[in-house]
Amino acid sequence: MATVFFMAMNPPTCTYQEKQVQVQNDKPVFYDPPGVKAARIKLCAYLAKHRPVKRYEQGVRLVVKWCFPRGRHADGEYRITKPDTDNLQKLLKDCMTDLGFWKDDALVASEIVEKFWAEIPGIYIRIEEL
Repeated sequence: MATVFFMAMNPPTCTYQEKQVQVQNDKPVFYDPPGVKAARIKLCAYLAKHRPVKRYEQGVRLVVKWCFPRGRHADGEYRITKPDTDNLQKLLKDCMTDLGFWKDDALVASEIVEKFWAEIPGIYIRIEEL
């Protein structure tokens, strides 16, 4: 089983690492600031259209290509500035878990992540069983 799709969009640049904490009753409470909340809503809305009929139950390889609006950069040039790929992936995988792409994102045993400047911005995703 494999799932492949491209979501044409300006990828969010807010990441999971931007979570905030406040202390309530002497206990830390973590929450999403507005930018992260908006990124989560955007990703879930786009991802929901591509949810597989049957969720993945065994190990998968996840290939993600983050394509950001190129501006003054060449189409296809690697983006070597923030946000970091690992921070982008965390929010994406959490959204995919929430939407039922897989039983748990711990099933992602192989991951290939790249980020580019692109003429057509968006996020390319390929999930394949191992």
